[in-house]
Amino acid sequence: MTERKGHRGPVLFELDKEAEPGESPAEAPPVPETTPPPEGAAMKAAARVAARQSSPLVRWFWRLLGAIVMLLVTSAAWAFVASLMAQNVVLGWAVTGLFGLFALVVLLIAVREARAFARLGRVDALHRDAGAAQNEGGLEAARRVVDRLDTLYTARDDTRWGRERLAERRGDVFDGPALLSLAERELLAPLDLAAAREVQAAARQVAGVTALVPLAFADVAAALSSNLRMIRRVAEIYGGRSGTLGTWRLTRAVFAHLLATGAIAAGEDMLEPILGGSILARLSRRFGEGVVNGTLTVRVGVAAMEVCRPIPFTRETRPSVRNLVAQSLTGLFDKSR
Repeated sequence: MTERKGHRGPVLFELDKEAEPGESPAEAPPVPETTPPPEGAAMKAAARVAARQSSPLVRWFWRLLGAIVMLLVTSAAWAFVASLMAQNVVLGWAVTGLFGLFALVVLLIAVREARAFARLGRVDALHRDAGAAQNEGGLEAARRVVDRLDTLYTARDDTRWGRERLAERRGDVFDGPALLSLAERELLAPLDLAAAREVQAAARQVAGVTALVPLAFADVAAALSSNLRMIRRVAEIYGGRSGTLGTWRLTRAVFAHLLATGAIAAGEDMLEPILGGSILARLSRRFGEGVVNGTLTVRVGVAAMEVCRPIPFTRETRPSVRNLVAQSLTGLFDKSR
């Protein structure tokens, strides 16, 4: 029998052959990132602007400059009115009346600012006394805090139902921390919800402007203005209505606290409830910056709630930053997909 031409025998593959060095995927060089991850540059810049502390020398410079400018303006106005009186008495008295009305408006603004500072000081004092009462656990100290809290909200119709409920049930409570918890549930829980809604609205606004407006410094201006408005609204909700100077002082205190504690720096762990996993890598950088700026706005809002609330939050009642971020930015993320 002749052997068939072209016949080949079985082929043996060696499966246990060791791989050559450098062939393992784990040893492959990492893929370089084309763009850095979003870091919330707008909110960090706004925080640095709001929390910037001036030196005493700079403050005295501006005070003296303001006094000099006021003196020059007053002297020029007086000379102008005197010369006008010499020319036309009727016109001179008319201009004098205008200056008088202007001075009256300035005085009323100063009185309003002073009252705003007084309200903020009253809420701040109540906050300190309530914290001391929580730590001590005494019933008399808690009753005094609740009385002052009821007085703070006497003129507000939106707290009438809660004050009535508190007045009906406080006589049955003979424990200090329990009485403060009752006041929180009846009086402050609705205010906490209203403040949380303001925080969510500000976070959505900051995130939307950052993601959709490509103009330079527009996101910084939007973040700063939105946070100022949010802090002012939170203070009004808790009873510490502030004027222009009071709002700025309160904003500086909030941002200084956040910078001191490092809470203004947010990482991807806060974005997981919104974006989930590595989906952030597939988003545009502008949208990622918007989400981070919105997250930092929520952190600022929670800090403002802690500062403006008449009774300090306990571990159980403190709002969760993660939940507020998810509630405020999840809808924005879903609509932009």
